[in-house]
Amino acid sequence: MSQPDLISITGGWEGYRVAKTTSLNIGNQKRIEVELVPLQRKEMLCPACGGQCKGVHETIKRTVRDLPILDAQTYLIVHRRRFLCPQCGPILEGLPWLGKYSRVTKRLADSVARLCGVLAVKHVAELFGLSWGQVKDIDKRYLEQRFGTVDLSGVEVIGMDEFALHKGHRYATVIVEPYRKEVLFVAKGRGRESIRPFFEKLGHDGCSRLKAAVMDMNGAYEEEVKANCPQAAIVYDLFHVVAKYSREVLDRVRNAEADRLKDDKKARKVIRTSRWLLLRNRLNLKGDAMLRLQELLDANQNLLTVYLLKDDLKQLWRFKRTEEAELFWEQWYRRAIESKIPQLELFANRLQVYLQGILNHCLWHLHTGILEGINNKIKVIKRMAYGFRDHDYFFLKIRAAFPGIPR
Repeated sequence: MSQPDLISITGGWEGYRVAKTTSLNIGNQKRIEVELVPLQRKEMLCPACGGQCKGVHETIKRTVRDLPILDAQTYLIVHRRRFLCPQCGPILEGLPWLGKYSRVTKRLADSVARLCGVLAVKHVAELFGLSWGQVKDIDKRYLEQRFGTVDLSGVEVIGMDEFALHKGHRYATVIVEPYRKEVLFVAKGRGRESIRPFFEKLGHDGCSRLKAAVMDMNGAYEEEVKANCPQAAIVYDLFHVVAKYSREVLDRVRNAEADRLKDDKKARKVIRTSRWLLLRNRLNLKGDAMLRLQELLDANQNLLTVYLLKDDLKQLWRFKRTEEAELFWEQWYRRAIESKIPQLELFANRLQVYLQGILNHCLWHLHTGILEGINNKIKVIKRMAYGFRDHDYFFLKIRAAFPGIPR
């Protein structure tokens, strides 16, 4: 058996045979060129209508890439035929192993796309000897085929959160189905107009079916949910409320106490450098860290008060009955107001407005933990790609990372 015949059998280029092979060395790179000519067929069927074609309108040469043969880059010179269909006119012959206008074979595209799921585009491009743009386009087409459309039927609960798109306070929004851990929608921006297309895709029936939405205290998210799904319960997440408390109460009280002790440089330095000590969960502190925290709180009444009330605030999300949670809140709110600490009083009064969304957690035990996990994964995706200029491609990568648990 000749070399061309052997390559034809192993190559799997259905409908074609190898006319000639050429081995080249270009620099340090080995290259194989395989010229493919079409086999004679009794039937020439139109790929559009399926009808019998009259004959061949013309034959054109096209160079495409295939999977490497051993360590050599493989180029196919394909003599592609354009059939003459009585119904459709001149039309390019359909091949099971090559797309209509593709410059790479389907199996090479599949291999590239699979590797892009675990490697950076740059590294996949280097592996196959393709350009960054070629690999990105292949991967994007693959992702569009698999994740370009989302099945929103049956969605009753959603989670919403923002993530940093670029440096400089530019953000995007991700919407997920928290039970299935599926990303449903990603959009540039974090305003009402950014997430409105999601509710348009959800449609009237889908909006009427929505029962709850968990989010941080983002007024734009809440307003858009209420405008489209007035029956849906708004649920505020513990993580974001406690993070807000840490920024607006703990940090500000700590700074105020440090300023108050400006004449005592040693005490002022201790308070100034205690930020992470105060923010960390007490259960995670050991040894010297726990001792330092205890000494700090014993020496400063205001810091002790806001620190203890932060821990107590977390308890609000552990209740399963609304009445018990509401009673606990009243007690917590009274203690905050009676503390006479301005930063704490201000926070408590502001939080009072969002009470219903906190109490709804008793009915809907939802949290944005899955969203925090998504945000961490997004950071990894950005690092692997060294940032994304094509937002649609970036958002498809996010959807691919969280396709959801099958129903």
